[in-house]
Amino acid sequence: MRAFFSYGVAFLIVVAAGAWLATGTLIQGGQGPGNGERHIVELVDGNKEGPVKTALENSGILSESETHTDVDPHLTIAQRQSETQGESAPARSVRIETFTAKEMPIEVPLRGQTKAKETVTASAETTGIVASVAVNKGQSVKTGDLLCTLDQGTRQAAVAQAEASLAQAQTAYNSTQALVNKGAAASNSVVTVEASLKAAQAAVDQAKAELDRTEIRAKSDGIVQDPMTAVGSMLAAGSPCATIVQMDPILFTGNVPEARIGYARLGLPATITTVTGRTAEGKVTYIASVADSATRSFPIEIEIPNADGSLQAGLTASATVNLGTATAQLLPQSVLTLDDEGTLGVRAVENSKVAFYPVTIISDTRDGVLVTGLPATLDVITVGQEFVQAGQTVNASKADGA
Repeated sequence: MRAFFSYGVAFLIVVAAGAWLATGTLIQGGQGPGNGERHIVELVDGNKEGPVKTALENSGILSESETHTDVDPHLTIAQRQSETQGESAPARSVRIETFTAKEMPIEVPLRGQTKAKETVTASAETTGIVASVAVNKGQSVKTGDLLCTLDQGTRQAAVAQAEASLAQAQTAYNSTQALVNKGAAASNSVVTVEASLKAAQAAVDQAKAELDRTEIRAKSDGIVQDPMTAVGSMLAAGSPCATIVQMDPILFTGNVPEARIGYARLGLPATITTVTGRTAEGKVTYIASVADSATRSFPIEIEIPNADGSLQAGLTASATVNLGTATAQLLPQSVLTLDDEGTLGVRAVENSKVAFYPVTIISDTRDGVLVTGLPATLDVITVGQEFVQAGQTVNASKADGA
């Protein structure tokens, strides 16, 4: 019984599928427009009006409208599209909205992070053991402040010895000069003692400089950070004593897309907002001349005053650079479309005909896109712009019903 039921259901499905297929059309190509198209039921009946076709029409499976077509088969595809979409096509109904150009601020948003302007390493200029460290991590220092000292060793004694040699050379020079003035010595005899005097003076200067190198001082203002040395460490020439980070001013670093680099210039004002919610004002101080090869964008730096040190380096932040003002329209993003050449623009209505205007997007905001390249006042198609072409006559009505 179950098998009989299954075969019966399968038979009904086959019959239904066959009836559905019988309503289709067999197309044989290569016979010219309008030729080679026959209903499948005509193949079964052998002529255009047979019993099977009549039965299907009477049952409603094959309607009379399916056996005829209103399209002239002798028309080309371009001619058919011209009748439905071209200038000679029946007027379509579209909705329009009037947009007027205004002076609007041009702002470019950037993503980046804060960065210390400079990081300076205070290094030893001579070799020695660290005798003391005068600063702590996080401490603010000024230029010239003492950071750490090295053991003087015999450097003080070297200064005393050099000073003694200088005094001796000075005495010899004075004595020789006195003899020359009295005529008791040749005039050129003073040259030798004068050279000895200058050499002794240079030795004193060198000894004092070596002694001064035992005191390592800050070369710039900033905040002390790691790496730092410790008392008892052996420092060679060039080894770091402390690291100073310059935090005033602080920098914002980001990247300008290549499409916007033409608007960027030094001195532009900018507003920076950090991930912590802190906002600050700054100015563009650097624009790279070469784009990043990976992102095709240009690095940019914005300098921000930070006298109170409230902004830290390394914070994720966003910046809005004010490029000035421009005459532009604020349009809904939905009205943007592409023409046949792939150009971005809008379709508008002028004297009941469709016109296409290319646009340039200068900013993307929450309220819409800010574009240039349009007339001062324009009736932009807001509904139906994808179903019309430039030059086509339309019936336009205001989007608000006016």
